[in-house]
Amino acid sequence: MKRTAFFISDGTGLTAEALGHALLAQFEKIEFERITVPYIDDEEKAHTLVKRINKATEVDGTQPLVFDTIVNSSVRDIISTADGFMIDIFGTFLSPLEQELNSSSSYTVGKSHAINNEGSYERRIHAVNFALDNDDGARTRHYSEADLILVGASRSGKTPTCLYLALQYGIKAANYPITEEDLDDQKLPAALRPHKEKIFGLTIEPERLATIRNERRPNSRYSSIQQCMHEVEEIELMYRRERIPYMNTTASSVEEISTRIIVATGLKRQR
Repeated sequence: MKRTAFFISDGTGLTAEALGHALLAQFEKIEFERITVPYIDDEEKAHTLVKRINKATEVDGTQPLVFDTIVNSSVRDIISTADGFMIDIFGTFLSPLEQELNSSSSYTVGKSHAINNEGSYERRIHAVNFALDNDDGARTRHYSEADLILVGASRSGKTPTCLYLALQYGIKAANYPITEEDLDDQKLPAALRPHKEKIFGLTIEPERLATIRNERRPNSRYSSIQQCMHEVEEIELMYRRERIPYMNTTASSVEEISTRIIVATGLKRQR
């Protein structure tokens, strides 16, 4: 079964996407064609989009789902005439909140993604730069500045997690790859020992690791299942010996990994 889902907004569309994706994820048996249409901010664009939605209905033989965060009432009225199943995100949630708070909302386009706190924005940018500068074991002399140091086998998810933590939470995260040489004495590498309280480990199923590595270096010793099994086993043993908290990233998205790390470490979003 297949359905079309539109995520439309007079801003970036990120809010409509985020909530829409979260809701659609609960319907695993249905395949969705997901279409994001941002910046529908005038009536002409709205009329064009209505035609597009109606065309999807004609082609699919069923109404598309339309998630919208349209603020402009005249634009929203035009969109509502489309032959789609409408989910008005702001309308659904803002009205009850206005009643509870006894206050009118600002209905400002792009408000949820605006730079309302310049200090927070600057901290996130600095954190992203820190993650990039301290990726893959580079500049270990800067680890004293880190909020978190992720360790694990090469290609276990360290870099994307560091960047996500930086961009979304303003957390300065460095990462250090545990190599075969580091495993010889089953001790933390010397560069990491002074910062043990900041370390969090990632692990991954050897089969998944081999698949990921084969995309980078196919048919190499680095990507062989035997090598991956050896590294994962030894790294997990080191985590247990050194009492380093760790998690398995095999079936988790970067968002899930980041959230679990924050819960486990007690790190706070930098505001």
